[in-house]
Amino acid sequence: MSKRKAPQESLNEGITDFLVELANYEKNVNRAIHKYNAYRKAASTIAKYPNKIKSGEEAKKLDGVGAKIAEKIDEFLQTGKLRKLEKIRNDDTSSSINFLTRVTGIGPAAARKFFEEGVKTLDDLKKVEHKLNHHQKIGLKYFEEFEKRIPRAEMEKMETLILGELTEIDTEYIGTICGSYRRGAASSGDIDILLTHPKYTSQTEKQPKLLHAVVEHLESVGFVTDTLSKGDTKFMGVCQLQPSDDDEEEYLHRRIDIRLIPKDQYYCGVLYFTGSDIFNKNMRTHALEKGFTLNEYTIRPLGVTGVAGEPLLVDSEKDIFDYIQYKYREPKDRSE
Repeated sequence: MSKRKAPQESLNEGITDFLVELANYEKNVNRAIHKYNAYRKAASTIAKYPNKIKSGEEAKKLDGVGAKIAEKIDEFLQTGKLRKLEKIRNDDTSSSINFLTRVTGIGPAAARKFFEEGVKTLDDLKKVEHKLNHHQKIGLKYFEEFEKRIPRAEMEKMETLILGELTEIDTEYIGTICGSYRRGAASSGDIDILLTHPKYTSQTEKQPKLLHAVVEHLESVGFVTDTLSKGDTKFMGVCQLQPSDDDEEEYLHRRIDIRLIPKDQYYCGVLYFTGSDIFNKNMRTHALEKGFTLNEYTIRPLGVTGVAGEPLLVDSEKDIFDYIQYKYREPKDRSE
């Protein structure tokens, strides 16, 4: 999924901004995923809080805000800044590694390696382009375009085009655009499509042709412009809308992922890739309390010994909610 999260718009934007910045620092520089998750959870909770936070003590009453984060909120409210963040921003290593990970294809380990070789900026990267792998070269080529978020109106045009082209190939394909777009977000970082076909189930052989036929067709109509990687079940690449005759707009290159999922696992996949990650976590916890184990592939009952049974039949997202006696929530209500 994308590295760019939707901008948090709330009364407490200053607080959520610094929490997201700290989260990214922990993930990219320190590789501390638990701290990254803690900051992200606090930011998500605070973004939805309907009042302007006046103190760390008030914030501490919210889910996911512990004593240390509350202290940072107090410091920010009193001084308008955070010593820890100032230090991170002034630290060459942190800021360079953080920046390099914004290039698609460069993870924290590669970013640190480049930094140790003296690469700190986009210009430095261009000088060592011969050292980049194919994925990273494309990330560099379209860096400025990938940095820009995709407005919802453009996402809708891409969805119409993709779903229309699917029926041209085979009317039995089912496709869903997931991620924050499905949750109603005003903009998205990239386009994430889940694909299935009745011919492909977890009991059949792999069917890479089903994925490759779609990619090749989207290339032939000029929508998919570059390939980052193409496996049996996942395609990562670049796409661009072509302006129509009555549409003068020039569209940017965008990141696109297409995953092929077995039909019997499709709706667990749709639920998972729609998110949000916090909503998914809460739903998995609730499933366990009700005696089920839920993941991106299946929902299975847990026996008395705690061993998971056979996957249950799922024909829609609603089936999953019903099994665990969880009130159905529309995608637009799944941001927490």
